[in-house]
Amino acid sequence: MIQVQFFLGFYLYVPSKLQAKPPILVNPHWCHGTAQDCFKGTQLATLADTHGYIMIFPDSPNTADKCWDVSSNQTLTHNGGGDSLGIVSMVKWTLKKYNGDPNRVFSMGTSSGAMMTNVLLGSYPDVFAAGSAWAGVAFGCFAGNGFDVWSDPCATGKIIKTGSEWKSIVDSAYPGFKGSRPKMQVFHGTADTTLYPQNLQEEIKEWTAVLGLPSTPVCTLTDHYEKGWTTYVYGDRFQATSAQGVTHNIQTKETVVLNWFGLN
Repeated sequence: MIQVQFFLGFYLYVPSKLQAKPPILVNPHWCHGTAQDCFKGTQLATLADTHGYIMIFPDSPNTADKCWDVSSNQTLTHNGGGDSLGIVSMVKWTLKKYNGDPNRVFSMGTSSGAMMTNVLLGSYPDVFAAGSAWAGVAFGCFAGNGFDVWSDPCATGKIIKTGSEWKSIVDSAYPGFKGSRPKMQVFHGTADTTLYPQNLQEEIKEWTAVLGLPSTPVCTLTDHYEKGWTTYVYGDRFQATSAQGVTHNIQTKETVVLNWFGLN
């Protein structure tokens, strides 16, 4: 394990055959999980052998429940500290060591990992090109006083804002940022009782506003990815999928993620 600032550990998966300037895919774990669990939880590392990208598996320093800091002002602020900056430090170290492509850095996660993916894209739009968040919440929804805050109002879908209100929260994370914002795809089950399905609607309002996209989808794809899954497409930079009858234990579809990132 390699240690970086803020005492976050991480594991690297480096295929024997890398692209000339390899992309980097960050995969933060879920609450009560570990970097090793995340490595074993999908086929993304195995697929890296075929496609030549590097994977970073961060490991939360929070020994109480292994949830990521998605609540503190530090983690929700560009270069402010917290877990988000710790993960960015991992990315920068890896880019330098392996001559990686700084224009192809991505984050994908489930549950707390999805929440951290939202945080990384909001706080560090200059680092990440795209994200894929499975059963998460909008950037800033868990904001609170401390690094291990559980927001029951957010989790149960009671924090409801307009798109412009969410956009202001994201903009305040990195005041004056003028670059291109990363693209995002989000997924949520309609039977999720851990992070209620309303959180998908809040992510939709947030990222469509941040990306300057219409608030209503330009097209709707039924039985997309799986029967009962509906994908709402808001343009080529944001899409949201509602999975009918699926609980918080939504299963990652690796090919969908790699297609979104252009890694296959």
